[in-house]
Amino acid sequence: MSVNAPSSSDACLSIVHSLMCHRQGGENESFAKRAIESLVKKLKEKRDELDSLITAITTNGVHPSKCVTIQRTLDGRLQVAGRKGFPHVIYARLWRWPDLHKNELKHVKFCQYAFDLKYDNVCVNPYHYERVVSPGIGACFDTRSHPSGRLIKEEHIHDCIQMEGPSSMTLQLDHHPPDHYSPQPLRLMSPELPQRTTSSVTLYPSPEFWCSISYFEMDVQVGEMFKVLANCPVVTVDGYVDPSGGDRFCLGQLSNVHRTDASERARLHIGKGVQLECRGEGDVWMRCLSDHAVFVQSYYLDREAGRAPGDAVHKIYPGALIKVFDLRQCHRQMQQQAATAQAAAAAQAAAVAGNIPGPGSVGGIAPAISLSAAAGIGVDDLRRLCILRLSFVKGWGPDYPRQTIKQTPCWVEVHLHRALQLLDEVLHTMPLADPGPAN
Repeated sequence: MSVNAPSSSDACLSIVHSLMCHRQGGENESFAKRAIESLVKKLKEKRDELDSLITAITTNGVHPSKCVTIQRTLDGRLQVAGRKGFPHVIYARLWRWPDLHKNELKHVKFCQYAFDLKYDNVCVNPYHYERVVSPGIGACFDTRSHPSGRLIKEEHIHDCIQMEGPSSMTLQLDHHPPDHYSPQPLRLMSPELPQRTTSSVTLYPSPEFWCSISYFEMDVQVGEMFKVLANCPVVTVDGYVDPSGGDRFCLGQLSNVHRTDASERARLHIGKGVQLECRGEGDVWMRCLSDHAVFVQSYYLDREAGRAPGDAVHKIYPGALIKVFDLRQCHRQMQQQAATAQAAAAAQAAAVAGNIPGPGSVGGIAPAISLSAAAGIGVDDLRRLCILRLSFVKGWGPDYPRQTIKQTPCWVEVHLHRALQLLDEVLHTMPLADPGPAN
C-alpha cells in the first residue's frame, strides 16, 4: 500500500477522501463521492476486502489484491445518486477508464466473483477486469508497454503511474515519448491483420508554437502571454518566482498593483502547479502537480462526461494525469458547427423571405426565429473550442459561489495553436455568414 494510504480500521471519511484522490475525473465529484461512500460502507464489515480495495486503488493495481464483493441486486444493477448501472462498470469508470462502455469489460482469470459468473456476490475490484476494445472501434494505443508486456491504451496510461509512495514502490514508467518513440498512434488490430497508421488531420506544417498561455487574476490579465515552442512538448505552469523561459511559466514573479487579498492568498497555494503536454499532432494532457485541486473547462472532458459543451467545470485532483483536449474531436466539432451555422443562416434568409413551405412558415417569421440561434454561431464561438481554461485552488460554476472563471482569484487561458490553425482552414473553406452585431 502506498505511503499515507488508509486501512480498513480508519474512519469511513478518511478512506473515502483517499480513494477520491485516485478517481480519473470522468464522473462529477458528487456522484463519485456518493458511489465511493456507498462502497466503503458496504465493506466496513469485511475488512480484508476493504483493505484489498484500498491496496488496489492506491497502488494502481501494481500490488495483487483479492476480490472486493458486494451483494448482487435483482436486476444486477446498482443505484447511486438516482442513477443505475452495473456495479463493476461504475467503479471501473471511477478509477480506471472514464469513457468505458458497459460491454467492454472482461474479468481476469483469477477473479472468483466476476459479474458475468452470476454469483450472489459481485466483485467490483477495478483491477480484476480488463478492457476489451473491438478492432472496429479503432482505439489508439500507445506503443509503450506495461511490465506485463501488454499494450497500454494511451488515454489511460496514467492508470499505470504510481501517484504516491516510496521509490521502492513506484512503478517507473516514462510518460514522455522516448527518442525512439514515434508519436503517431497505432490502431489496435488483430494479430493477423496489418497495422495502419492514422493519417494527419491537415497537410499544413505545424505552427512554430504549440500553445500560448495567459495568466489572469479575476478579470485582469497579469504579465505578458507566454508562448511555448513546438519543439518543447511539455510545459509547467507553477507558482514559483524563478525566471520564466522555455518549458516553464512561473507565475510567482508576476506583479499586479491591483492584486486582491483573495488572489494573494490563492497564489500561495499554486505551488508546483500543472504540467501540460502536447502529444501526437495536437492532443493535450494535463497533470496536477499542486497540492491543491485545479478546475478545468474542457470541451473534450464535457463530451466524455456526457455534458453539453461548456456546461461543466471539471475538478482535477492532485497527482492526477488526464487528457483534456483531443485535436480530431475539436476539428470535427468546428466543422459541424461551421456547417450548421452556414446552413442555418441560408435557411433563415429563405424563411424570412417566405420561401420555406409547410406549416409554421406563414410570413416566414416562425422558422426564422427557430433558426436564429444556429445562424448566430460566430468565429468567437468556434475559437472557444481551441482554448483551455483552468483555475488554481478555487472552482467556479453552479456548485460554487463564483459563477464564471473571471471571478476566481488566479487562472490561466491556454490557446492551442494547431487547433486555431485548423479553425482558420475551416473558415477559409466554409466561410460563415456574418451573424451581425451581438446584443
